Amino acid sequence: MSPFEPVRLSELPTPALLIDRTRLVRNIADMSAMAASAGVRLRPHFKASKCLDVARLQLAHGAIGFTCATMAEVAVLLDAGITDLVWAHQPVGPAKVAFAVRTGVTVAIDSVEVARPLAEAAQTAGRRVPYLIEVDTGLGRAGVAPEDAVALAGELAAYPSLELRGVLTHEGHLMTYLGDRTGMDNAGRLVGEVLAGVAGELRAAGHPCEIVSVGSTPGAATAPFVPGVTEARAGTYVFYDGNQVALGTADESRTALTVLTRVVSTKRDGTAIVDAGLKAMSSDASVTGSGFGLVVGRPSLAFAKANEEHGYLTGRDAKALRVGDPLHVLPNHGCGVVNMWSSAYLVEGDTAVARWRISGRH
Repeated sequence: MSPFEPVRLSELPTPALLIDRTRLVRNIADMSAMAASAGVRLRPHFKASKCLDVARLQLAHGAIGFTCATMAEVAVLLDAGITDLVWAHQPVGPAKVAFAVRTGVTVAIDSVEVARPLAEAAQTAGRRVPYLIEVDTGLGRAGVAPEDAVALAGELAAYPSLELRGVLTHEGHLMTYLGDRTGMDNAGRLVGEVLAGVAGELRAAGHPCEIVSVGSTPGAATAPFVPGVTEARAGTYVFYDGNQVALGTADESRTALTVLTRVVSTKRDGTAIVDAGLKAMSSDASVTGSGFGLVVGRPSLAFAKANEEHGYLTGRDAKALRVGDPLHVLPNHGCGVVNMWSSAYLVEGDTAVARWRISGRH
């Protein structure tokens, strides 16, 4: 991007995506320290930031590489010379199969149906594709049942063009433990125990299992600490967000990502209209069940409705707002909001000091 001259936040066009530098660096350093204390490698999920500037900070603080969700994310990191990647998604379809074979990144597999076309393409190309068996430890999305992992490994061993490196899981179901931190922590530990158990069974059956990888921000304080787990793949922690605050994973003082918006209309009684709508905030739901984000410092305001370019704020303080008033909105889910933007402003105090490109979008 072109050289950036620092500018006061009051002078920025709105809506604008902001990253607080101090909070960002603290979050990155703290998660690195947590992984180190657990004795595991940290492989952050790149989808949380999709930003090379953030990724380089994570590497500087000890991350070994990255987890990716899309081909675009993989390509951005490879082009930047960052090669230790796990593509935590089944490479299904000719384009994804060809991409996996060409790049040689480690992929996720949970069935023979996924593996067969990949193996055939790799054999034709004279390549070996590394993979992790994805295990469903409670989310109910992709992944083989824990009790079926050894049998799947046996079937996949018939494909010499595929190389088993270990197992991975995503404990996304921890997001359902709203108001129950003890239950969330217990569920996180259980995920680590189940995955470590699967790894042990694979080794006992003669299969290699170098990597035992768990992955979530709500589970980062529990699952990686289970003996036998080797890798953590948290992502949202770089920024945290409204959902993580609601879950108790972080308090609001840790949140590094906000959307700066301004009031553009007060014509409707009891409602203030702002210039941040769905295209600024995304439609990702709150774990509390409603709203498009939390207005920072204004707990009585509800952001309950949005159009593409407009947000509707209601509540006791709405009548006091005036056209031009600036507000900061904490997103429900930072990953979804980042994907809506092509760049973000890096902020120190009340000044934007840099503009960082968000380059890993579809």
